[in-house]
Amino acid sequence: MTVLHNPVLRGFAPDPSLVRVGDWYYVATSSFEWFPTIPVHRSRDLAHWEYAGHVRGAVPGDSLAGVPDSGGIWAPSLSWDGERFWVVYSVVRSVGTPYFDLDTYVCTATDVDGKWSAPRRIASHGFDPALFHHEGRLWLLNMQSDHRPSGQRFAGIVLTELDRQTLAPVGDTHLLLQHERLIEGPKLLRRDGWFHLVLAEGGTGVEHGVLVARSRAITGPYELDSQPLLTTRDDPSVPLQKAGHAELVETPDGEWVMSHLTARPLQTPYGARCPLGRETAIQALTWDKAGWPRLRHGGWHPAVEVEVPTRPAKPEPRLADADDPLGWPWSTLRGYADPSWADTTTRPGWIRLRGRHGPESRWAHSLLAQRITEHRAEAEVTVDARPRTFTQAAGLVLRYGAEAYLSLDLTWAEPEGEGQHGQQWRGEGRTVLSLVEREEFGTRQAAVVEVDASAPLTLGVTVDDGRARFWYVRGGVRTPVGPPLDFTKLSDDYGSKLRFTGSMAGVHAVDLVDSAFTADFTGFRLTCW
Repeated sequence: MTVLHNPVLRGFAPDPSLVRVGDWYYVATSSFEWFPTIPVHRSRDLAHWEYAGHVRGAVPGDSLAGVPDSGGIWAPSLSWDGERFWVVYSVVRSVGTPYFDLDTYVCTATDVDGKWSAPRRIASHGFDPALFHHEGRLWLLNMQSDHRPSGQRFAGIVLTELDRQTLAPVGDTHLLLQHERLIEGPKLLRRDGWFHLVLAEGGTGVEHGVLVARSRAITGPYELDSQPLLTTRDDPSVPLQKAGHAELVETPDGEWVMSHLTARPLQTPYGARCPLGRETAIQALTWDKAGWPRLRHGGWHPAVEVEVPTRPAKPEPRLADADDPLGWPWSTLRGYADPSWADTTTRPGWIRLRGRHGPESRWAHSLLAQRITEHRAEAEVTVDARPRTFTQAAGLVLRYGAEAYLSLDLTWAEPEGEGQHGQQWRGEGRTVLSLVEREEFGTRQAAVVEVDASAPLTLGVTVDDGRARFWYVRGGVRTPVGPPLDFTKLSDDYGSKLRFTGSMAGVHAVDLVDSAFTADFTGFRLTCW
């Protein structure tokens, strides 16, 4: 037996889809507007996980330019048909509107870190698709959305058979279940003559949960379990909140486990906030006498420490890919990093970013970032840049989205005491560090500090107790910049708009005029504990 500690994938890793192939367990998670698309992790013991690759090419043209924050790839579902992996997912291009404007795609591969087939579009009833392989047949599950003014955005779960070769629909689409509470994220499994329909219930926030229905026939009718399989909606004191969106898997020895998403809140004067986003957890299951799945430890609250029926097997550390120095754990926005704006060869040991759009762009923001995985964290980097105008900047950023970030940037400003006239072409001005706080309700410059940028400058930030304290190194000493800022605003729970990702730490460069300004970075370090 192995004892795991939840979450097993920490930081931004939502909507886990779990599958077992032989002795390996694989989990695919949502990537939304971030690249690499659809990260996949693997484990032999369910406790120790390693990055195993991603579904490269999941987005046609490898671009999500224009997609809003928390749009993009939602809830991929990973499956195995005995010969190859399948992944089905939706690319969502509208968030917070009656129309999700989505396309659903399928890719396949013989190995998760190998070459995936080009995405093929299939019937797109709604997001959260899943595939069910049964007796040589292929079935597509979906939630359906009704965009009409009097319709329900979550209008039930539907099932369509697909031709295994063409992926075209075969026969009619079947309505499996409608429910008074929001249901989505459907998964199917077969056990003891029952088709079990596993559902995400109540939305992805604090009302989230897992509900199970079952039927003797794949097309229904389905009867609902009398109690949830998993939820924390009834107890805000449970350390793992927002528990839901599950997938059930059988072990080689006939035991059962379940993956699900969860979140670890920080308590603030304004309520609970989850700046790490939604994460991946694992629970052990059993089946009751009536044939319903239950948490092995009882009740329906997720456990932090879970004993699972595996042998401990720590993975070997994954070696950095010499051919892709900007690969995992680096992530980028709406497209992959490429030499046109992220160069690692011109100055060995450094990353050179060519500035492009500003940090609120949906098209071409030159940003490299990594997931923050704990509530206590520290990031630092050394930057070498010579900004000559207020339209050029480069620095260190904590980011959730275009309306939720904190940045400490090396940039240009007018001489001290002079207003913002922007007459940088006179050759006057100064190099400064500008600390900016961006939230849904506006942007605030929290501090401006003049610095000597004739040599590389080290910037940093320390996150603790929900506060972010920025600093730079002068004379070997950390010098604070501005006041502590509220890190918890970088969360799913702040503001009025839908948010589904998680906080990241990284570096970026901006040049709003001619996209020619470059900044060099080295020694990036992100430590979470």
